[in-house]
Amino acid sequence: MDWTLRELRVFVAAVETGSFTDAALELHVSQAAVSRTIASLEKTAGVTLLRRVPRGCELTSAGHQVLPQARRVLAEADRFERFLRTRHARLRLGYAWAALGRHTTPLQRNWAREHEAIELVLVRHASLTSGLAEGLADVGIVRRAVDDRRFDSVVVGLEQRLVAFAADDPEWARRRRLSMREIAARTVLIDSRHGTTTEDLWRGTGHMPTFAEATDVDTWLDAIAAGRGVGTTAEATADHHPRPGVAYRPINDGPRIPVHLVWRRDERPTGLSQLIDMVTALYS
Repeated sequence: MDWTLRELRVFVAAVETGSFTDAALELHVSQAAVSRTIASLEKTAGVTLLRRVPRGCELTSAGHQVLPQARRVLAEADRFERFLRTRHARLRLGYAWAALGRHTTPLQRNWAREHEAIELVLVRHASLTSGLAEGLADVGIVRRAVDDRRFDSVVVGLEQRLVAFAADDPEWARRRRLSMREIAARTVLIDSRHGTTTEDLWRGTGHMPTFAEATDVDTWLDAIAAGRGVGTTAEATADHHPRPGVAYRPINDGPRIPVHLVWRRDERPTGLSQLIDMVTALYS
């Protein structure tokens, strides 16, 4: 059925004012326009809703049935209109393992203070684009370059590479720093889909570790705490995932890890420029 909100508004106005003439005055249209609009609604409904009487108009039996439904639809339409006028924009910031480490809370607080009209929402999703490709995020935090023509990205900071190991490790527990060569002597747990640790870190050094797969950050941490291996990771992981039984130490010669913000090339989200500026400032 092809009825419109305008038709419902004219119908209700005629009922509430008691005449087509008064409805026209209230709606700032002509009486002829009111008559045509109600006739159109009645044609769609297939029944007469209002009858003309000497003092104006009155509801028919069918009109009495339609009136409360029309008012309910108009009330919902008004609520939807208010929602569209007053809603805050949302900027969903996705991450797979760790968000921005020690910068995460300052970002949230600074953003809420400086950008009240745009709500910043953190979304965790274990994918290469941190939920961006899946439509769950508007901007993704990634620490491996995204090789996809659909996306643009920018490096907003660099993070130190750390080694994670069992806190009671007899050889490393008292160490303040470690080296890539020492790590190569252990089994190294990696997440080959999302992690920043690959064979390339040791290629050409003559010291290649044994690798074991971990499917996500929780299984990675559980295995490390149990002493089944060690891992290298960005410093944000230590801030975002402190775990009893797991110790983190800097790696002397570990290459630093770039932090990228990535977004859809054809859909630049509201607040992106401000987000890039704020995150870059936190890392600087």
